Amino acid sequence: MVATDFDAEREYDDERFSARSVFRSDRAKVVLGYFEPGQFIPVHAPDSDVAITVQRGTGLVRDGEDDHRVGPGDVVVVPAGADRGVKADDGERLEATLVTAPPPTDAEHDPVREGLRKGEFDARGPERTK
Repeated sequence: MVATDFDAEREYDDERFSARSVFRSDRAKVVLGYFEPGQFIPVHAPDSDVAITVQRGTGLVRDGEDDHRVGPGDVVVVPAGADRGVKADDGERLEATLVTAPPPTDAEHDPVREGLRKGEFDARGPERTK
């Protein structure tokens, strides 16, 4: 059994979001994400489902073609193959649990690394908010 909490794992990075992996198997991966204001996980579309639960702060979650405003207690589930990304609002930190099943491959995270390198949430076009 894995037992932890957001306070024990909390780690922020001034350069990019911080992902604290708390569990991984062949079937699932659980990560606690810590975002400084404006930080993001760039839009990408791995072949895995993801469930994102916001613990603290506000932001945006991309789900396919839709952007969802999120806050504490909100849950967004994005199916495998659909575009997804997470971005903290400019005014505050964001903390969330991200559960992916199955875990994305290293190659599926190439767009994430490229988006972080370029500083772009979505390299394919302007951000949409609803």
